[in-house]
Amino acid sequence: MATTERVTVTLPAEVVRDIDRLEKNRSKFILEAVRHELQRRRREELQRSLRSPHPESAQLTEAGFDEWVRSLPAEDASELVDLKAGTPVRWVPGEGWVEASE
Repeated sequence: MATTERVTVTLPAEVVRDIDRLEKNRSKFILEAVRHELQRRRREELQRSLRSPHPESAQLTEAGFDEWVRSLPAEDASELVDLKAGTPVRWVPGEGWVEASE
């Protein structure tokens, strides 16, 4: 079972009344709301990251995935990456990842 911590949150009285109208268990309601907000923010951050990838990611795509795989130690490359699996993609600035045409 996950450990829990007690947190004191101060809310306007009308918000507490609104919560009580919808849910008998305030803690459960607030936990669900917080999880929902965290998920929304993570999704937003991922979308931001995909629109503006980290410079090292851009360098990796410019160097090419195959070159990166060849730079790995031999024992790691065969276990880490199966070049025959998946769908080939390439990075297009301004568009993101697109399926590579062969």
